[in-house]
Amino acid sequence: MKPLSQFSSKIKYLFTDIDDTLTDEGLLSSKAYESLWQLRNQNVLVIPVTGRPAGWCEMIARVWPVHAIVGENGAFYFKYDRAEKKMYRKFSISEPDRLNYQKKLKQLEEKILKQVPGCALASDQFCRLFDLAIDFCEDVKPLSKENIFKIKDLFETDGAIAKISSIHVNGWFGNYDKLSCCKMLSYDEWQLDDASLKSQAAFVGDSPNDEPMFEFFNHSFGVANIKNFATQIKTLPSYVSKSSGGLGFSEIANVVLHQIKR
Repeated sequence: MKPLSQFSSKIKYLFTDIDDTLTDEGLLSSKAYESLWQLRNQNVLVIPVTGRPAGWCEMIARVWPVHAIVGENGAFYFKYDRAEKKMYRKFSISEPDRLNYQKKLKQLEEKILKQVPGCALASDQFCRLFDLAIDFCEDVKPLSKENIFKIKDLFETDGAIAKISSIHVNGWFGNYDKLSCCKMLSYDEWQLDDASLKSQAAFVGDSPNDEPMFEFFNHSFGVANIKNFATQIKTLPSYVSKSSGGLGFSEIANVVLHQIKR
């Protein structure tokens, strides 16, 4: 991973994780929020890409200075048009499939909570439409790596896709992920093919579930806490900030803005 001082490209679109990328210990700092506004004011379109639930995404799309948001690990994107006062929502799977998958996830929930002591249902599960989030350190005492991977294995044994974030293991059924939904959004909004998206956009992240994004984008950034997962990630981001979390994001935003203004 190279220092931010070596970044020298101009980008139009910035995709970013939220937890532990924009936030610090669960809080969005004034500095990180100010960076979102600075990017918006310079016409850099910011799109959060998160495992967080539909309920959160509805608020973020409406209230934050972002262009759109990809939620529940790629299950959908939401975009609020302020001129029309209308929320646009696009989903990666059909409603009948979603309802069928929810029944299977409920069975998995019971199995995981029974077999992995100390884990818990994520507190935001009631806001979710598509996935199951198991908390291993947000509101519970941190679990061992062995138990975190056991949760992931239980999902996958039953045929679900599972990804480990910095706080949850998220599991779902359906052929989608963060990257596929970002591609869908980019084509719908700007008619960008893969090559154009790679060259005109960047991604910021902090954890193993961001690896496909690091691998896809020509311009990828990690906040400093990505180093905690360096041994778990084969494809690391191209650049890394000096600071962790929201301060790291602000460093990255400043570098992006500096290139835009050159």
